[in-house]
Amino acid sequence: MIKIDIIFNRYIKGDKYLWAFISLLAIFSFLPVYSASTNLVSTYGGTNTVFSYLFKHAIFLLVGFCILFFTQFIDYKYFYRMSTLSIPVVFILLVFTITQGKELYGVNASRWLHIPIINISFQTSSIAGLVLFIYCARYLAQQNKKKINLINSFFPLLFPIFFIIGLIFPANGSTAAIVFISVLILLFIGGYPLTGIMAVFFMGILFAGIYIYSVIKWGDKNPMNRVYTWKSRIEKFLDNESEESYQMKQSKMAIVLGNKFGRGPGKSVFKAFLPQSSSDFIYAIIIEEYGSVGGIILLFIYLLILLRVMVIATKVKNYFCSLLVLAVGLPIINQALINMGIAVGLFPVTGQTLPLISAGGTSMWVTFFSFGIILSVSRMIYENSTNTSKIIINHEQ
Repeated sequence: MIKIDIIFNRYIKGDKYLWAFISLLAIFSFLPVYSASTNLVSTYGGTNTVFSYLFKHAIFLLVGFCILFFTQFIDYKYFYRMSTLSIPVVFILLVFTITQGKELYGVNASRWLHIPIINISFQTSSIAGLVLFIYCARYLAQQNKKKINLINSFFPLLFPIFFIIGLIFPANGSTAAIVFISVLILLFIGGYPLTGIMAVFFMGILFAGIYIYSVIKWGDKNPMNRVYTWKSRIEKFLDNESEESYQMKQSKMAIVLGNKFGRGPGKSVFKAFLPQSSSDFIYAIIIEEYGSVGGIILLFIYLLILLRVMVIATKVKNYFCSLLVLAVGLPIINQALINMGIAVGLFPVTGQTLPLISAGGTSMWVTFFSFGIILSVSRMIYENSTNTSKIIINHEQ
């Protein structure tokens, strides 16, 4: 037992509570993913089985934990330095993504970057969002105690924000919206003027409106165009008299069938009828099998993660590190709350996964990397308390 404690303390760094919550969600994810994978088998058929999808999910989680494990040892200074260098790389990746025009299984997959030689696809918007959050944290930390306004921050801060989100928006509007909201929250926390934040908000709405209007008026009439998908979903969501979409109907019926304590693990009925039951609508399957009690407990765990993120951000004695923790942590909670809200009918269907629970690759790995950054910062707090020495950090190093 002592040897286990020594090994744990040597290799597992940072906030132990956060480690526990991440591991708990990852382990639990096997149950709903295994249950919901029957829909994937019936949809795509072939040689794939439920166990093959479960094995794939296990591989994704294993790689994710490796990312988490190694990221916890990276010093914050590397994130600080690499944030600026990563912005041009993200620009290039996003441009390649939106211009390749690839389709997968007959679905518009312009949000995915396909590498033909090794036949691998990954979602560049998730990576771009994370890089943008870190970049904003760096800029706000640099300008701490300096006067910031809309003019002097336009090119170093606002231009990269609008450029990156603008490249994400055409193919993945929901992700662009979440990134934009998260950036606004970070600007508020980082001391950006409130009038400037309001101006940024209305500029974003204006640019999005111009793009949507232009596409509808003069753009491609292909039904696979994402603008028409957004328009249809929003109209159905806002019109109380309209017939609800098939996905939302199935989701609500699954939740109602779950009642208080659910039908039991693996006993979901709607997993075979609900599209994206292993990813976008996995929360509905969880409530059907584990009831509203299980859904509330899962929500509570995400709120506990938010609490630990806030604790770490307030304990660290460096302004950039505080902003960094909030910059990479808050979007994860935002995504989780939006996914749950969609399942219960609070928001229009957007296609957002449930962090650490839904089946997937890129989004899951970015989430693990984000948590690794938070653990890296919390490791500094732990080392500081054990060495009883004050951490002195120079932002310009």
